[in-house]
Order: sequence, then structure tokens, then C-alpha cells
Amino acid sequence: MTDNNNAFELYSQRVREYTDAFAASKGHRPRAFVRTFGCQQNEADSERLRGTLVFLGYEICESEKEANCILVNTCAIREHAEIKALSVIGQYKHLKNADPTLIIGVCGCMGAEKHRTDQLKNSYPYVNFSLPPASDAMLPEALYNAIKRKRDFTRLESVAETPDISPVRTDKSKAWVSIMYGCNNFCTYCIVPYVRGRERSRPFADIVREVETLISEGYKDITLLGQNVNSYNGGCTFAELLYRLAKLEGDFVLRFMTSHPKDVTPELIEVMASCDKVAKHFHLPLQSGSDRILKAMNRRYDREKYLGHVNALRAKIPDIAITSDIIVGFPGETEEDFAATLDIIRTVRFDMLYSFIYSPRKGTPAAEMEEQIPKSVQNERFDRLLALQNSISEELNYSSVGKTLRVLCEGGSKTDSSVLCGRTDGNKLVLFDGTAKAGEFIYVNITDAEPYALHGKQI
Repeated sequence: MTDNNNAFELYSQRVREYTDAFAASKGHRPRAFVRTFGCQQNEADSERLRGTLVFLGYEICESEKEANCILVNTCAIREHAEIKALSVIGQYKHLKNADPTLIIGVCGCMGAEKHRTDQLKNSYPYVNFSLPPASDAMLPEALYNAIKRKRDFTRLESVAETPDISPVRTDKSKAWVSIMYGCNNFCTYCIVPYVRGRERSRPFADIVREVETLISEGYKDITLLGQNVNSYNGGCTFAELLYRLAKLEGDFVLRFMTSHPKDVTPELIEVMASCDKVAKHFHLPLQSGSDRILKAMNRRYDREKYLGHVNALRAKIPDIAITSDIIVGFPGETEEDFAATLDIIRTVRFDMLYSFIYSPRKGTPAAEMEEQIPKSVQNERFDRLLALQNSISEELNYSSVGKTLRVLCEGGSKTDSSVLCGRTDGNKLVLFDGTAKAGEFIYVNITDAEPYALHGKQI
């Protein structure tokens, strides 16, 4: 047993002694609430944190007001995400005042930024500890220190080795499966390699075993996660892993994200084309249509290589849905550079774009670059990009009107519970009238469309 495992077992036993004593005195086990900000990887990390909390004797509750322990799993990809998380953490001060024994921990990417952990330690005295991303292995010790009234803000490194504990998932039909952690790409605008560490792939057999379990439990939509899934190296290539999982028995859809264009291979495209269970959707972040800006971003591909991947995907899978990420207003971006981005959007005709205004991240090379773009220019370019993509998305979605599509029902719509919602194989949102239950594959006749959704009726 390694030192990490020894520490995990030691502190787990001590925390369980506390939770057992709490249950004996209060008549119920201590309750924990996990609040999540950020990407799908953070969602998966929160599921593992919940699993560890249950292992330690906590019950998972639905509200901060019920909790004896609150974990805030944070995102640091943009400053807005950090400010939002800090605002929520600030609102917990009154809960701590009402119950001084309440444990509050900050996990995730902000927990690996020294300036943020210093801020939490000095300006948020009611926060007990901070932990880096994927930190379920460290959680027992941090909780034990909090129980003993010892604040802990010293851990700024991620731990590769994590305990084999089942995550507590919030969805009964859709599941995230982390296949690797960290990133080696060091794009000049991105904080991820600094807060999540270098790439670490999970063993091939462990992933297969987890997916087999999910299928046996009735999960229908399984997404493989990594900062760059294409560089997976856990005993096979990513294409080989995807092929092996797609051959498992059961009625399910396999998805993956996120891919880096520099690592897309013909083998991966062939697996997507030949395996029915692999969703015909590829999220392929572009970031900019300008070769000059791509070089400044350290993306390690150019416009020609990116378009080559798009052409190869559509040659093998004509009906594939392609989505992407775009950053607007990167330092030094000229009107000519931005025009090149608009041009490649018109050329590719993405089904959907996730577009972001550039946000400087402390500690990244781009934050120190000259020619930072004024906010007014960024906003004006962002509006133009959004208008262009909305028109393309609406046109592409209208091409589905009259068609019958297979949809995985997700239950009632968040904005109108009388309307059901679900996702197509291409990951398009469908709002429909029907009687389906969450987790059911059904067929929907598409009757109308808008840029962000299809509308229809269940058959």
C-alpha cells in the first residue's frame, strides 16, 4: 500500500468515527452538499467528491441550508467563473455564523491557484480548507483537520493516485467517465495545465469496467472526458479504447470531449464512422480562424489542417454534427484576424459554437502579452460572431424539420415542465410533446426549429 493510500485509509477511519458519533447523537448522519461550477470534468469530479463523502459516512442533501458540510467545486477557466464562485462562497458566511461547526471547503481549479487560496485564507475566515482539482484522495484529511478546527490552505498540487470509490451521480441515464486528467498542451491563454497538472491516463481495463457497470445499471448516454481525449495513453490509443467500448452489449450512446485538432487521427474518424454506438457528433475546438493568432495561442495546427479534419469527418460521416469553441479578442487580434475567423465559420458551418470573450488568466503567457484588446472591441466582435453563427445554426436546424429523429428523453424542460426535452445523436436539444420518461430512447417528428433547439412531437 502506498503512502497516499495509507493516509487516505487513516484519515477516512478518523472521519468515520466522527460521522458515526454525530449520527448517534443527532439521530441522523451528517449531511453534505456539493456546489459545482464549470465544465463537464468538474461535474465528474463533483460526483467523485460525493462518492467519497458517502464513503466517509455523510448523506448527500439538496440544499446548503440542510448541510453540515459544504464543498464548492470551482472553475478558473475565466475570471467571471471565479468571481461567481467567490460570490457564492461569500453568501455562506451567514450559514457559518448560524452554525460554527459547519465545514466549508473550496475544491477544484481555484484550489490550485496560489493567489486564490491566499485570498480564501485571508479574506474568507469561515472557509475551512481548499483542495486542488480531482482531490477526493485528499478530502478525508482535509475534513479531519476541519473537524479538529484546523484550517488547511497548503495543498496546491493535484494527486494522480485516487481511491477506487464509486461516484454518486446526479443523473440516472447520462454519465460522465473521466479517462484522463491534466493537460500537456500549454495553450498561452489557458490556466488548465497549471491547475490540473500534466496528463495522466486511467488504465484501459478500469475504464472498460466502469462503462460495463454503467450499462448494466441502465445508463444510456455515456461521455468520455479528458482535457484532450485524443492523447489518451492508458494501455491503448483513444481510437482503440473507443472501439472496444462501442463493442460492449447494450443500448447506449458513446460521446467524448474534448479533442485537440493536432491529435485527431484517421483511426479515430474510422471508428466513429464504423461504430453505430458512437455518437455522430464531434466537438473540435478551433479558437481562431487566423493562423497568426493560432500560433500566438500555441495551438500547433493551422487553418488548413483544421479544415482537413472537417473534410475527412464529413467524407466518412456526411450527417455528422460539428461544434467548436471560439475565443474573441485574443491579444493582438486585428480586424483582419477576426475576419479570418468569420470566414472559417462560414466555410465549416458549425452546428453550434461555444464562443467566449478572451479573459486574461494570471500566470499564463497571454496575460502578459502586449496589445490587449479593449473590451468595447471584444464585445462588438462577439456580437457579430454570434449573429453569424445563429443564422447558420437556425438554417441547419430547419433542415431537420419534417424528419424523424431518435432522441434520448431527459425529462421535463427546465423552463417549461409541461414540455419534454432530450438530445439527438448529434447532441442537439429537442423540445417535444409526448409521454416519454427520462432515460428512454424515443422517436420525435421535428416540426419547427430555432438556433439553439429543435421542436417536435413524440411518435
